Amino acid sequence: MKISILARSTGRGRRGRTSAAVTLGAVLALTATACGDDGSGGAGAEGDGKGEIVFWDNNGGVRTDIWKEIIADFEKANPDIDVQYVGIASTEYQSKVDTAIQGGSMPDVGGISASMLAGFAAQGALEPLDERLEGSSLNGKLNKDMIESLRAAGGGDDRLYSVPTSANNGVLYYRTDMFEKAGLEEPTTWDRFFEAAEKLTDKGSNRFGYTIRGGAGSIAQALDAMYGQSGITSFWDSTGRKTTVNDPKNVKALEKYAALFKKVTPAADLNNDFTKMVAQWDSGEIGMLNHNLGSYQDHVKALGVGKFRGIPQPIGPDGKRVQVSNPVDGIGLFKSSKNKDAAWKFIEFAVSAQSNSKFNESAGQVPAHADAAKDAWIAKAEPTKLAADALSDGSTTIVQLPYYLPDWNTISKADNEPNFQKVLLGDMTAKAFLDGLAEQLNEAQAEWDEQMG
Repeated sequence: MKISILARSTGRGRRGRTSAAVTLGAVLALTATACGDDGSGGAGAEGDGKGEIVFWDNNGGVRTDIWKEIIADFEKANPDIDVQYVGIASTEYQSKVDTAIQGGSMPDVGGISASMLAGFAAQGALEPLDERLEGSSLNGKLNKDMIESLRAAGGGDDRLYSVPTSANNGVLYYRTDMFEKAGLEEPTTWDRFFEAAEKLTDKGSNRFGYTIRGGAGSIAQALDAMYGQSGITSFWDSTGRKTTVNDPKNVKALEKYAALFKKVTPAADLNNDFTKMVAQWDSGEIGMLNHNLGSYQDHVKALGVGKFRGIPQPIGPDGKRVQVSNPVDGIGLFKSSKNKDAAWKFIEFAVSAQSNSKFNESAGQVPAHADAAKDAWIAKAEPTKLAADALSDGSTTIVQLPYYLPDWNTISKADNEPNFQKVLLGDMTAKAFLDGLAEQLNEAQAEWDEQMG
């Protein structure tokens, strides 16, 4: 796998708009009575490796059952440690953690993905894990690319603040039954994708070729479609100071992608987050869906394995596959924990080969543990196998998003998701949208460079 990462080696990030969005009066009560933190913040303590720890799941509801199973296994193996599980929806997780950091009411352990890591690290909320990892049974067993992605996303000091659990790669799901009936080829290229989207659409029969993500989380998917078509392989130009998002090739690609809305997609897609989009695809007559490996099991339950496939993103006109980001999830240890020894034991257990395999089989994602990645279930979960192969066989170039910028989530979500909806509605041009996005990103990068000295 080739990864384009803007390397940073020293210093710390700045909080910027990430922490400014935190409301001090909205302090969580989730851990008021049973948490490893007494509410005072601070550096925490190692503890005696026993007692109670609190774990916040960053994808509560979706992953609750499998985490409870892993927790039960852990408590059986460690009878002196009790784990309190708190499931938080992925759309609410970052704001709740930000609020808890400000209020001094933190859990011991929590899910920390690459996309949110810099903001938490910039606030000094996370414990560096390099030494713990080096001295553990996990040392040398975890996917090096996933570790590197989390290091790059961590705020610039080259420390590891989250132990990787999985990679949740983007996938193009398509209805094989609809493609066969229409005599269409598999959408392995962008040209085939656009052709199929048009030919599978029959609005009179409420049948559509594609469902687009217009609501929460829309920007990353739009960027994926842009870079995939344009073939541009770096998020920044050669100076490292100006983003390529508004390169003319990307502008043209976004124009083509956004033009799909209402032409070959349902009008309701304007407000689709991932849950609505996935549910709509599973229950309706829609030909294609871009999402990640995490929804694979939902499709199996709804459609059965015979009616759809999940393949890597389409190849561009130059024969290259380019995808943005390599969404890596992980588990972090909060610095304020008063029982870090027990908390680390839980992390080490949760990312062990057996637990990591169990988790990723349930989630349909690529395991971080090398031994788990060899388990038989991966060959049976075709999208996961194809994604893992695409990441390891040299066919895919990953354009790494600038997760290290503390402002990244605010820019890519609150600031620009409403503007992307304007693009879909025709109220803003793709160029104006991308120029505005580029201006914000360039400013954030300049602030970052100044802070780094």
